Amino acid sequence: MPTRNDNTRARASGPLAGLKVVDLTHVMAGPTCTLMLADMGADVIKIEKSPNGDDTRHSIPPKIGDEAASFLMMNRNKRGIVLDLKTAGGKAVLRRLIAEADVLVENFAPGAMERLGFGYEDLHKDFPALIYCSLSGFGRTGPYKDRRGFDLVAQAMSGIMSFTGERPDGPPVKCGPPLSDITAGLLASMGILAAYTHRLKTGEGQWVETSLYEAALVQTYWQSTIALATNVAPRAMGSAHPLNAPYQAFEASDGWLVVGGANRKHWLLMLEALGAPELASDPRFVNGSDRMAHLAELEAVLSRHFQTRTRAHWLAALEEKGVPCGPVHDMLQALEDPQTLAREMVVEVEHSTIGPVKTIGLPVKFSATPGKVRSGAPVYGEHTREVLREYGFDEKQIEALESEGAVVAASVSRKAGQQVA
Repeated sequence: MPTRNDNTRARASGPLAGLKVVDLTHVMAGPTCTLMLADMGADVIKIEKSPNGDDTRHSIPPKIGDEAASFLMMNRNKRGIVLDLKTAGGKAVLRRLIAEADVLVENFAPGAMERLGFGYEDLHKDFPALIYCSLSGFGRTGPYKDRRGFDLVAQAMSGIMSFTGERPDGPPVKCGPPLSDITAGLLASMGILAAYTHRLKTGEGQWVETSLYEAALVQTYWQSTIALATNVAPRAMGSAHPLNAPYQAFEASDGWLVVGGANRKHWLLMLEALGAPELASDPRFVNGSDRMAHLAELEAVLSRHFQTRTRAHWLAALEEKGVPCGPVHDMLQALEDPQTLAREMVVEVEHSTIGPVKTIGLPVKFSATPGKVRSGAPVYGEHTREVLREYGFDEKQIEALESEGAVVAASVSRKAGQQVA
């Protein structure tokens, strides 16, 4: 078998250094999964389709230089190659990559991998130690297994859109971030690591799968609890909590803040900060169930207090008392927050053609084996030749694959910042 070259070893850092991942994913859920693995040190080889590549390359605006910002965010720390899996050469290359891989991750349409000859059953016979992870819209079983899935559909069908919004009689509202996509990616990476632990004990690989639909349902723990216990479907409550009060946003004289005064200790401390100790003995607000039963009245009373002073005043007063609170940031404010920067959740990475690019950092910290954002997202076909050489293809074979259209390789000029196909 070919061995990893020095450059590959130099890239490795983090607890998953040495883990080899074949990434056959696109857009959001699958790339989130492989992004987590790559940030923790895995060598992720992202395989893009020919022509056009990952759909997020065309999710514009915005662009940074000549690259789609969305693609740059989801695919840093990965090496990129381009294969046409409808060609014999493309299939041969993929099979050689899989032969050395620890993990394969795919989010093709249902049945597509099987038609290409790379379904789990096909590969498990020859590579029994391979961990094969599939992400789909609805999972590989059940009446919807053949449906294509999207975050919007998952949020709608999971119930999320029915209880998101400002008021119970309002229209259905989608959560701003693609919750099911991101959650499915996180669940998939968790499943892969659990399967890897099993393989370390037994030598056995297995099929790991999850779906956008299940990922969306996971986000409904509290609302599902209420529905299962009462047979009543929760409705939208704005920023309020379905089980505790006050636990929501309030408007000060110059902006919004959130306050978690739900338990007895924080409730009484919040009243001290507000200068409203008399509310502690108000029969409508004595305990949590009373406050939930009179939530609209509680909101009205507290809103009048918060509107009398600035947000900065209330945040200082609440923090002094130890009451959980915080300002409502827009996205730019969140990314510039000193805590965000202190935790290295915005970092700069060098892209091979456009220079330094800001991206979101690794959210899991390790004391002994820290992960790292090491490299920018690949230019289309940037690492095709590098990877092929690494896996034993000589120059004549690479030229033949290019002539066949089985692979696409790019020459990247790092000085001029230009790509030449």
